[in-house]
Amino acid sequence: MGTDILLVLKLVSDAGLLVLIWLVQLVIYPSFRFYNISELKKWHRPYTGRITLVVLPLMVSQLILSWGIVLAYNWDIFHTINAVLVLLTWVSTFIIFVPLHQKIENAQHLKIYIRKLITYNWLRTFLWTIIFVNTLIVAIT
Repeated sequence: MGTDILLVLKLVSDAGLLVLIWLVQLVIYPSFRFYNISELKKWHRPYTGRITLVVLPLMVSQLILSWGIVLAYNWDIFHTINAVLVLLTWVSTFIIFVPLHQKIENAQHLKIYIRKLITYNWLRTFLWTIIFVNTLIVAIT
């Protein structure tokens, strides 16, 4: 597979994650504040399962394509930085966000965890925005 095809596929996965993270940041996570405790606990488990069906394939493809591009371009600094940013989204997801979602399912004081979810998610929103812009610049130049 040519490097141009890899860049196009990566741009597609980056764009998917960009749209998704902005929807999560501006619509989905803030909507959690409008649920009462019992309703949020009923909805949260199906939500996390369903959103994983969308997010996980995009994240896996982004990770594989990022590192495939790094290897195809012989560790070019621009692609390597992009791939490291992708790794940071994985690290933040599993170190910060998975535990926060687990706390939401088990906690009584949900407002604290929802606020943390919204605040901390700006990190992933920023990372996925930078990743997309970086890939777009490479793809069009």
